[in-house]
Amino acid sequence: MSGGFFRGTSAEQDTRFSNKQAKLMKSQKFAPELEHLVDMTKVKMDVMKPWIAHRVTELLGFEDEVLINFIYGLLDTKEVNGKAVQIQLTGFMEKNTGKFMKELWSLLISAQKNASGVPQQLLDAKEEETRQKQAERDRITAEIQKKKEKENIDSEFMRQSKMDGGAGTKANNASMDPSSKQIQLKGSNGDSGDEKGAEIRNGSRGRSRLLEVSNPDLIG
Repeated sequence: MSGGFFRGTSAEQDTRFSNKQAKLMKSQKFAPELEHLVDMTKVKMDVMKPWIAHRVTELLGFEDEVLINFIYGLLDTKEVNGKAVQIQLTGFMEKNTGKFMKELWSLLISAQKNASGVPQQLLDAKEEETRQKQAERDRITAEIQKKKEKENIDSEFMRQSKMDGGAGTKANNASMDPSSKQIQLKGSNGDSGDEKGAEIRNGSRGRSRLLEVSNPDLIG
């Protein structure tokens, strides 16, 4: 009968297991967070699993899929005792167990309080990540806009320089054209030349008239 009893006895019913667990409970130190039981039906495990996998890998220094899946299994129940979970993980995570359990239970307690089932810490971290990405996008957009404005200013400056340079070249060409100089000289000296010519012509006619009057015989 006793043999049949032990064949159908679970680990929780086995006094040997419960005594060993009780000794471990007394010998280990537990974070205050582990005093609270967690209702896993209120926790969104789809969000928690990536965090658990990442944190375990980070603490161990390598990825241990067996251990990660073992932790998922320990949490796959309605109500979870954090102290019992820590005892079962100590042989795998050793000195990192206490730190991991403190962080894990802090998240689980927060998750069961949120209507979304997601820890507030993870929500805040996601929001901060989104804010940083938006800030980076805004920075890149501002730099692109600034570069475009600079290119437009440079392009306008070059266009204006070409226009100013063309007008200056035309003016220089006009001032250096010999034909324009000749026209200018002729125009500027034309009046004085005509006046001198008129004076010479008038002087000649005057002298001829004087000769006619003084010597009538010369006329015949």
